[in-house]
Amino acid sequence: MTTPAPQFPGAPVVRREAWDKVTGTARYAADHTPDGCLYALTVPATVARGRVTAVRAVDALAVPGVHSVLTHDNAPRLQEPDDPTLAVLQDDRVPHHGWPIALVLAESPEAARTGAGELHVEYERDPHDVTLTDDHPGLYTPEEANGEQPAVRVRGDVEPALAAADVQVDVTYRMRALHNHPMEPHAATAVWADGRLTVHDSSQGSTKVRESLAQALGLEADRITVVSEHVGGGFGSKGTTRPQPVLAAMAARHTGRPVKLVFPRAQLAEVVGHRAPTIQRVRLGAGADGVLTAVSHEVVTQTSTVKEFVEQAAVPARVMYASPHSRTAHRVTALDVPSPSWMRAPGEASGMYALESAMDELAAALGLDPVELRLRNEPGTEPDSGRPFSSRGLAACLRDGAARFGWHDRDPRPATRQEGRWLMGTGVAAATYPVLVSPSTASAHAAHDGTLRVEVNATDIGTGARTVLAQIAADALGVDPQAVRIGIGSTDRPAAPLAGGSSGTASWGWAVHKAAAALAARLAERAGPLPADGITTTADTAQEAGEESPYARHAFGAHFAETAVDAVTGEVRVRRLLGVYAAGRILNARTARSQFTGGMVMGIGMALTEGCDLDPAFGDFTARDLASYHVPVCADTADIQAHWIEEDDRHLNPMGSKGIGEIGIVGTAAAIGNAVRHATGARLRELPLTPDALLPYLL
Repeated sequence: MTTPAPQFPGAPVVRREAWDKVTGTARYAADHTPDGCLYALTVPATVARGRVTAVRAVDALAVPGVHSVLTHDNAPRLQEPDDPTLAVLQDDRVPHHGWPIALVLAESPEAARTGAGELHVEYERDPHDVTLTDDHPGLYTPEEANGEQPAVRVRGDVEPALAAADVQVDVTYRMRALHNHPMEPHAATAVWADGRLTVHDSSQGSTKVRESLAQALGLEADRITVVSEHVGGGFGSKGTTRPQPVLAAMAARHTGRPVKLVFPRAQLAEVVGHRAPTIQRVRLGAGADGVLTAVSHEVVTQTSTVKEFVEQAAVPARVMYASPHSRTAHRVTALDVPSPSWMRAPGEASGMYALESAMDELAAALGLDPVELRLRNEPGTEPDSGRPFSSRGLAACLRDGAARFGWHDRDPRPATRQEGRWLMGTGVAAATYPVLVSPSTASAHAAHDGTLRVEVNATDIGTGARTVLAQIAADALGVDPQAVRIGIGSTDRPAAPLAGGSSGTASWGWAVHKAAAALAARLAERAGPLPADGITTTADTAQEAGEESPYARHAFGAHFAETAVDAVTGEVRVRRLLGVYAAGRILNARTARSQFTGGMVMGIGMALTEGCDLDPAFGDFTARDLASYHVPVCADTADIQAHWIEEDDRHLNPMGSKGIGEIGIVGTAAAIGNAVRHATGARLRELPLTPDALLPYLL
């Protein structure tokens, strides 16, 4: 009998937790209900700025089943948290609409909801400002943008170079606020027992949550266990600790009973972060041959008065195209708004929409094919740093995508193709995302009975992390992935970084590979049976992952879109969407394609349906649920294809992999916008491209 070959990384292995999820046995944070559990509901502020002068809880406490009400007057005191957004119920200040000002605890969710409705709150209101403009008097240049990126980078002398360019483009693009809206709302269940705290939290990284709780509660970290075993999506909104585990732990300490808190969908927009709106001016100068001579990308965005978060939208322009003169800059103003935060591909998604739309406008001004324009401006080294790329597959992605899409068969003239009432168009955009990696630890164990087990505190947010980590371990051990058991999602396991920045697999996988390889070496040295307690190896990649690479490491991609615009209603439909990616070694073809296409679907929403404003009178978001904030559905995603090129990059990690979770969204919105312009001849420079925005150009 022939022994089947191991399924090494790359094989389309079915995800391990699939059966648990479809049968409902996978347990999420809100699925844990300890005996005696109380249900908590936050009461959000209804003013945009001011302070709470009184909270009258008599009527709320009279509701049957209501146990207690926490406010800033009686809530447990916290130490200064590592994130100011976690300093909840500590004082009477209201920094923005939706800030938690009370917590109602009850024997049932229904009683908590009824009690919250009976709470009477009085405020002292202050004037507020929630409106971002490009000439806002509060604008300033921060020291850094998100990700510790310099806020301003200058190379050469942009202004004279722009003035001297044969062809110039000077355009401004606007994006409204976007919300993450994962399927699973943010939730936490907290239990105190014998001085120890256990929290089940919906988080992208329970190690970080434990650190935040230890800081805020004044506890040693080893007295806290945080479990994030199954997480129903996050898209950045669960990447940092959010208020729900802090509030649940405070309430459980106050009442002496377990407490469960689930944020209602309508509250998420104001308490768990969002993608900040941006106003982006892009100026490009080029010779008649299409070669760029100058690039200027200036970003205006907003943050809150609680903490500074600056969307790093100009950073991708430092990576993408060669030019001797460049200026990329960010300015920000602190408004009375909820704190913005990470949302899938922060910086890249926003910035590449503007840059890739401007490149399309430059191609039109030059009379040059948009694919060819990008190919003519391929840099030999990373423009901003001068470092060589570890690999740069953008040109290959553009060429392969153009061939697969049939790009060169199109009529480049805008507004020339029509099918009945539908105006047809095609567009292209490039994509990039940095290769990020953080130190991680892991363990590998071979039991006396031959069982193999790998443990690492990774978080599976729906990406198939369990499956891919098993494949990585199996590769190092030389066995089938089914022979490897995986333990993740708890701080009782070896510490690991969060799932974010497309860095999860690279970070955890490096440690898993190292631990498994060490175990394989130990096993190879033994001739006899294993000891009764088996053999365990551990790995820590602090040294390897902490070293600065001499290479610029990025994933790249190319997006091609075909859109149909209804000439009567202005409705836009995406007929075809194709992405080709250069993302290192693909570790699981099935889950990788799922991630790529998932990002592309989010890009459709970014382009066509998603966007939210703050009401200037009341200071709250105008779209607070999935009935008013429209995300794409199956009918919006008719023909989506994701492909990749083979990359052998030896300067990454032992797996040769790059992150793939975010690059799928990066260029999608620009490709769709460019296709709509090709279909209609109209260039709209504000997302989303809704029918009401298009109609004036069609009538």
